[in-house]
Amino acid sequence: MNARIRKRWLKGGFPIAVIGERADLTYEYKYLGAGTQALVALAEEPPGSIERPIFLIGQGALARQDGHAMLALAARAAAAHGALKPAWSGFAILHTAAARVGGLDLNFVPGQKELDAEAMAKRGALDVLFLLGADEIAVEPGAFVIYQGTHGDRGAARADVILPGANYTEKSGIYVNTEGRVQLAERANFPPGDAREDWAILRALSDVLGHKLPFDSLNALRKKLYEAHPHFGKRDEIAAAEPLDLARLTAAGVMLASAPFASPITDFYMTNPVARASAVMAECSAVAGGFVREAAE
Repeated sequence: MNARIRKRWLKGGFPIAVIGERADLTYEYKYLGAGTQALVALAEEPPGSIERPIFLIGQGALARQDGHAMLALAARAAAAHGALKPAWSGFAILHTAAARVGGLDLNFVPGQKELDAEAMAKRGALDVLFLLGADEIAVEPGAFVIYQGTHGDRGAARADVILPGANYTEKSGIYVNTEGRVQLAERANFPPGDAREDWAILRALSDVLGHKLPFDSLNALRKKLYEAHPHFGKRDEIAAAEPLDLARLTAAGVMLASAPFASPITDFYMTNPVARASAVMAECSAVAGGFVREAAE
């Protein structure tokens, strides 16, 4: 994302402003401030002359106790500066987890009065918890944990039962990138040992549990997917999103915290299970940490 911004900046006529941590982004920008007050001030400023402004909202501003209110404030600022118009939608939220955009397209969110992932992981919340490639969550003692994944990361360390899956190079998969484009990746090699593709594990498990899923092959599964969510069959296209309901978003009466925004990424080289299992990434992390310590000293 930063490389794309720099590429456009190099062509000229592309002013950039930042709210949050002050960092070397490899291009010039106007620094507006560290957190909430800067965003409030931006929302109250008169609109500028930029014809098609873009607001990029990172998870550092949203993954906080006041995240919903912060999202509403950001949307209000975007609307005030012309980034939320029928002919132009320049309001974008960046995600830190692979497949989260695709999951949102499939409506993988808790229903009303249902538990979210954090609540499920609390002690006593559930008797059985199934972690499907969930490596970024700490599960408290109590629940019987079944883990399905690839690299034996945090989720596997807590598991009572492990179902070895295939990683992204070992299966044919449909992915949605951060722009919302549906993309297809073909298998490069086969998974080792007893590991299987995720859909095959879930299909076999459903049969054992007496609730057989209605597909016996990957093609049959994709047919079901396309019927329920047609845009997943339109590769490399961006489907139009639903208009942002600004009034509903800003109706939440949540207080804003004054703390500055902080990046949710503390170690660039250790952001996912594949990276954390890599000796090369571990070495990069150690070297980068050494540079940080020397700079601090």
